[in-house]
Amino acid sequence: MSNYLIGKAELLTYPIKAPTRDSPGKAHPYSLNEVKGWLIPELHKSNEYFSALTAREAPNDVAVIKLTLHPAYIAKSYFPRALLGQTGLVAVGSKTVRITPRKRSSTRMPESVDTTQLLIAGRRAHLRALPAFTEQLMEGTQEALDFAEIEEISPMTEADRLKPPIGESEVFEVGLHLLPGQSSRHALGDFLVHAHACEFAVNEQYLFEAGALVFVAVEGSASNLAALARYSLARVVREMPKLRGVRPTQRGATIAVPFSLPPAEPLSLEPKVAVLDGGLPANHVLQPFVRKYFESDVTAQSVPGYIEHGLGVTSALLFGPIAPGSTAEQPYALVDHHRVLDAESNQEDPYELYRTLGHVETVLLSRQYQFINLSLGPDLPFEDTDIHAWTAVIDNLLSDGETLLAVAAGNNGERDELTGLNRIQVPADGVNTLAVGAADSASQQWNRASYSAMGPGRVPGRRKPDLVAFGGSGNEYFHHAAPGTVPALTANLGTSFAAPLALRSAVGIRAALGSDIYPLTARAILLHTCEFGEHHDKDHVGWGRVPTDLQALIACDNHSARIIYQGKLAPGKFLRAPLPLPDQILTGSVNVRATFCFASPTDPQDASAYTKAGLTVTFRPHEEKKKEGAQHAQTFSLFPSSEWRDEAELRADLGKWETVLHGEHTFRGTSLLRPIFDIHYNARDAGAPTSHAESIPYALIVTVSAPKFANIHQAILDAHEVLQVIEPKVRVRLHGS
Repeated sequence: MSNYLIGKAELLTYPIKAPTRDSPGKAHPYSLNEVKGWLIPELHKSNEYFSALTAREAPNDVAVIKLTLHPAYIAKSYFPRALLGQTGLVAVGSKTVRITPRKRSSTRMPESVDTTQLLIAGRRAHLRALPAFTEQLMEGTQEALDFAEIEEISPMTEADRLKPPIGESEVFEVGLHLLPGQSSRHALGDFLVHAHACEFAVNEQYLFEAGALVFVAVEGSASNLAALARYSLARVVREMPKLRGVRPTQRGATIAVPFSLPPAEPLSLEPKVAVLDGGLPANHVLQPFVRKYFESDVTAQSVPGYIEHGLGVTSALLFGPIAPGSTAEQPYALVDHHRVLDAESNQEDPYELYRTLGHVETVLLSRQYQFINLSLGPDLPFEDTDIHAWTAVIDNLLSDGETLLAVAAGNNGERDELTGLNRIQVPADGVNTLAVGAADSASQQWNRASYSAMGPGRVPGRRKPDLVAFGGSGNEYFHHAAPGTVPALTANLGTSFAAPLALRSAVGIRAALGSDIYPLTARAILLHTCEFGEHHDKDHVGWGRVPTDLQALIACDNHSARIIYQGKLAPGKFLRAPLPLPDQILTGSVNVRATFCFASPTDPQDASAYTKAGLTVTFRPHEEKKKEGAQHAQTFSLFPSSEWRDEAELRADLGKWETVLHGEHTFRGTSLLRPIFDIHYNARDAGAPTSHAESIPYALIVTVSAPKFANIHQAILDAHEVLQVIEPKVRVRLHGS
């Protein structure tokens, strides 16, 4: 008998009032007079730079100044709202920078530390008035407190915006800040005048708006880039990246070994699954399992190399790796294939990147699919300071949590580590995507494949890639269907095949358990069940290697129970989620393993405050253990983050802005009495606190394991009548049966 997932735990939850907290006084590193002494001269120097800008370089007389906050003030509650409101300035973005502050706020703060740099826009007249305004600030006012949080002030210059080109391309991408209430067309109109004067042609066909940024492609001489980057409302100017992932690390070799297609139909026809890739041949062996085939541009021709890649990725999603001479595994669902790469997406077309993003955006906007695989993207490691158009557009479209998009992390893991060229590639840095790296073996003895891109990601999204799956290696290739009408195998390797293999497990969960499982919950189950050996590096493999055995994902042994909560969280509210346990006293040791996943709206212009939603989750294991006079039971840190965040990140509570929280601990059974999770949804907008936010979807997976308690699964069901076993909707062939 299998102990399947226990659902409906969200029916146990209820709202509570905000717990009272002690509010110790803040230790301020600087006095108002101290910061006046060095910031006012910096304001004068900034205004000298702004005065030299032409009317064309400062559209509508607007310039951008950088306010670098002391690291003690990077939490959202310290946003300098009063100071900006009194000076006619507005925040248009932010980034994370590493500084050595003049004075540390505590002895535990590292000498060099990350902090937030706010990008502040204002008319030059208002910026010129800033020195006089700050000179007359009085101690104790909110404006003075805001000003004393600032470590450094400087102008945003062309050097801040320009990423020097590596090749000889004449096509570049420009990110533009949108002022509040400004349309993308209005912003583009001002920029067109400047770009034309700098001898650049703006290709308005490729324009993407994301948050308060608009991205556009331009064409011209690299020698004029510095002049182009003097435009005050430009955020970034970079060489247009090429597409990666359209061919595996090593060209596949068809081997003279046949395989057999599975005789059975897919496990379920319910999940809607898509592959966005290079197309499929006119005739191929996967046809019985491909529901529909679409070409994003029907006027363009297919490319043989892209087709081979698309066929391999689709085969990996349908069957996983195929053992030579064997029968392929039963697919979990039918797959639609969208050809988003074609003859126009070749290495000679400088606009291939934006054109392909348009195709991807169209599919995501259709809202047809719960599961999508994307094994391609820009050949560009993500940047800590800026969000790329691909990531911004895709993350925004996934923020409702209704689609699970698996993204290949990239095959650049062997590039230079010191320069960060080996880090995960765009859009695998998305917080609402499932970034998948590659393991070098499908056996129990595995490591990160050497080519697989590495983390860490930016904050938030530090734990990247999210997980790894078998992607092949020089010693153990990933075998998938080869072109042709007779089943034969191709030997390959790459994160292009690891991503669909991981997504296959998520599709399997949905196929077996039906619509009771949301895509966000499937993602949470994958992360929750990952295998992670002590010898692995978290920056190499994320949360671990995803199981491919469906039984490990949807069932537990007799000494364990896996409980699922699914729902929505209201901003600013506290939700109490009891952890259901048997009525009997638990004996021996009890392991509690918990994983939170939530989907978040994003602010692409604010790299340092990218997610607009965050969770503070407090675990209270024993309801009768309270401090004297306390309203609530004592807490236990079930989600420790110290092993992968530095002291400054911990103090700023940046962990609450991660879209995945995971932890486990082994308790004595007697130390658990009606345990609870208290969940608080924090909301922010452009890095500042906000009371205007939407509800967000969440999934919480908890596995309780008690080796000395027989059939804890049934005991939990007996004690809590509202809980229900999520039985498979189809006949599932479990591992070993």
